[in-house]
Amino acid sequence: MTPHEVRTRGFAACRRGVDPDEVREFQARVADELAMLNETVRLLSQENDRIKRALRDWQIMHAQECRPQQEHHHNAGHW
Repeated sequence: MTPHEVRTRGFAACRRGVDPDEVREFQARVADELAMLNETVRLLSQENDRIKRALRDWQIMHAQECRPQQEHHHNAGHW
């Protein structure tokens, strides 16, 4: 649901209905909140992508620094 859909949603009139001005005010508040939440999700998604890239870069750097030595001696074990 988009903020525009909330703002423009119509309701059928009835005998004991609600105040249309209150409904429109509530719709505006909900639409504004929805727009703010959508923006927050967008920003958090960008931050999540940035953190994932930084972690991947760190893992690559760490893996290169911690590579085992290429030379293997049969009797070079711990015991």
